[in-house]
Amino acid sequence: MDISYVIIKPLISEKVTELLEGSNRVAFMVHPDANKVQIKQAVEKFFDVKVEGVNVVCKRPSDRRRQGRVVGRKSGWKKAYVKLAAGEKIDFFEGV
Repeated sequence: MDISYVIIKPLISEKVTELLEGSNRVAFMVHPDANKVQIKQAVEKFFDVKVEGVNVVCKRPSDRRRQGRVVGRKSGWKKAYVKLAAGEKIDFFEGV
């Protein structure tokens, strides 16, 4: 898989912001077929930082229910928590 397709978007939430401040971790939505090595290479290449470790969480697809009936399906996706080396930083809101 080409490295440019690995990272889909960064995840910005309260939990991820606390992780960034506390333990220097960043979260990304990644391609479902990407593995830890590809995620590490993509983050190091695009953001020019040193990565210590990568943890991956897979969200399974689930049914959309309305009044007890299944009316559709939510697609599954993959999320990666990337631990940056000491002194490294990724600023998503630099110009704000």
